[in-house]
Amino acid sequence: MAAVEAPPAKQARTDAKTDAKTDAKQEFLKVFERLRDEIVGDELLAGQPESSQQWVKEMMDYNVPLGKLNRGMAVLDVVRSLAGARGHQLSEEEVFRAQALGWCIEFLQAYFLVADDIMDSSITRRGQPCWYRQPKVGMVAINDGIILEACIYRILKKHFSSLPAYVHLLELFHEVTYQTAHGQLLDTTTAPIGTVDLSRYTLPTYMRIVTYKTAFYTFYLPVACGMRLAGITEEAAYKLAEEICVSMGQYFQIQDDYLDCFGDPEVIGKIGTDIQDNKCSWLVVQALQRASDEQKKIIEESYGKDEEAAVQRVKAVYRELGLEGVFKQYEQESYEGLVKTIEGQDLLPQGVFTMLLKKIYKRQK
Repeated sequence: MAAVEAPPAKQARTDAKTDAKTDAKQEFLKVFERLRDEIVGDELLAGQPESSQQWVKEMMDYNVPLGKLNRGMAVLDVVRSLAGARGHQLSEEEVFRAQALGWCIEFLQAYFLVADDIMDSSITRRGQPCWYRQPKVGMVAINDGIILEACIYRILKKHFSSLPAYVHLLELFHEVTYQTAHGQLLDTTTAPIGTVDLSRYTLPTYMRIVTYKTAFYTFYLPVACGMRLAGITEEAAYKLAEEICVSMGQYFQIQDDYLDCFGDPEVIGKIGTDIQDNKCSWLVVQALQRASDEQKKIIEESYGKDEEAAVQRVKAVYRELGLEGVFKQYEQESYEGLVKTIEGQDLLPQGVFTMLLKKIYKRQK
């Protein structure tokens, strides 16, 4: 049977949307190049040997701009949504600042990933060997991670120190870094490499891990950054944003755990490894709550083993327990709850949150 072609008008809209997204990403990447060059030529480091400057440039190019960039690009989306609600047209400088602040988030992400890969003894990241796996790098990557984090504060000082929001932005990045580090600590100590203790895999522990390790820096940080740039100071607005963004982040990570097991590797771009990696995943937590003694024994004997037969035994238990249906019910309830909260408030334009929610609802990768 011949493939059904999309109607011309619909195809044109899809193409235009894709082109706009590509253009926005290219503009965002241009700002990275400017910030990177400023950091390499930092006046504080005047006189650094060229080899040191080249190392920093290569290290940033390798670790910072190669991800999806959704977190960083969301800052400008939030600022535009807030400005649009007030009928304000953003100036070129305001657009630049929103993008520069977005790159601060991407630098933070890069710092987390460089450290995470060392802790997890990971092999690849974003389709290339992890930075610390480069023969010339090794454990120098620890210092490179420190540099990546420090870059955030150089960017903030250079481009934001004249703004009333400057101190609030400093505090925001320090606070979210602190939260994320404690989420990472709980994650690594709950499921240490080489040790399987399923008694630690409880729903309260899981929810704390995903809240602190993922939700704050993935969802709340871009929204709060945009709000600060837009001049919003009401504490109630930030409390509301935190509530919505944390719920969204929890939903996002649970969705990620589901896709790791049940997603199509051709679509998601990777083969899931949560079972063999002994991850405190939403699926194993749900399975342990529902499993019979016999099913628990299968999980206990198979979880955390890097053998395909063991992985398939765990997945078979997940299917017996109907966890695909459990997730789909959770997904729908979570989405409806978020929509209700977003539509039921009048502190912030709904678009601040709906544009984030649209990107993740029923995503396949």
